[in-house]
Amino acid sequence: MADEKARTDEPDGGDNKSGGRGRAKRILTDIAPHSWEHPADKAALQALRRIPVFDDILKKIFGFFGEKPIRLAFQANAVRVSPNQFGHIYSMYKECLKTLDAPEEYPLFMSQTPMVNAGAYGMDQPFIILNSGTVRLLEDDELSYVISHEIGHIMSDHVLYKTMTVLLINLANMGFPIVGLAARAVLVGLLEWSRKSELSSDRAGLLGVQDPEVVMRTMLKMAGGGSNEETSLQEFIIQAEEYQEGGDVADQVFKVLNLMFQTHPFYVLRVSELRAWIETGDYDRIVRGEYARRGEADPAYQEDLKEAATAYADGAKEFLDTMADAAKRAGSDFLSGFKR
Repeated sequence: MADEKARTDEPDGGDNKSGGRGRAKRILTDIAPHSWEHPADKAALQALRRIPVFDDILKKIFGFFGEKPIRLAFQANAVRVSPNQFGHIYSMYKECLKTLDAPEEYPLFMSQTPMVNAGAYGMDQPFIILNSGTVRLLEDDELSYVISHEIGHIMSDHVLYKTMTVLLINLANMGFPIVGLAARAVLVGLLEWSRKSELSSDRAGLLGVQDPEVVMRTMLKMAGGGSNEETSLQEFIIQAEEYQEGGDVADQVFKVLNLMFQTHPFYVLRVSELRAWIETGDYDRIVRGEYARRGEADPAYQEDLKEAATAYADGAKEFLDTMADAAKRAGSDFLSGFKR
């Protein structure tokens, strides 16, 4: 559907280490988050909510911690970004909020740490933490992608479960008694959903900067560091394709196992997923103004769930077949050693 309200901003003339902020971007007026959400994100969340103990675990964590202590714990060692503190980043943040037409301005904090990362957290009152290591590594347009990515998490209502995931991981690492077998089952489900939710927010981040090269270049830097002069985006894309398509049976098994306890998919996988979404034409349609508005039903939602559920079933069967095949081969190789 065409968007009569959607408009483009004129270049703001702001400084940018890469010169990318001078391009006009379409303001995605009143865009509904389901316009960018990945079907696997929706399906994983539905599956998570079907875990019998899920609601009980959620209530226990709420009852034990509450909103305010969690917010204070995350924000205690960080600085609130404002016009007077990190003013340049604040200006970039306001631009990202405007492009995605976010319903409100969420508190943004800068945390001093060399780890290159960012996160959106909270329960009823979401906020964003931006690590100083991320700011040091990335150029302005790349940082705008990261900020837009986190805004996407908030607009898609991911932050509650993201916060739960971090809390459960920390409690499990400390051996806290609240994290029993039931909570660990919830944590495994949360991690599976968390990885899928990143695919949705990668799309939101792209819509925030509206430049696929910027997004993939950011993923290259987040994966390996380095400057534009010492890296090649084209080679990274080739690497992503090789990872997706290459390897023997055992390699495919290890690819799945390597991801099991990660909160985020590997960047080579995220590059491939984002390129696939662009190739469907959905990204271009949204930038043209053809997207669902807030308050409108998601007509594709049930179909998305059906497709994603089918993909999960097929993927599970393929994984089990792969494991069985790998086990047979391993047994055959083992036995052949005695026959020589």
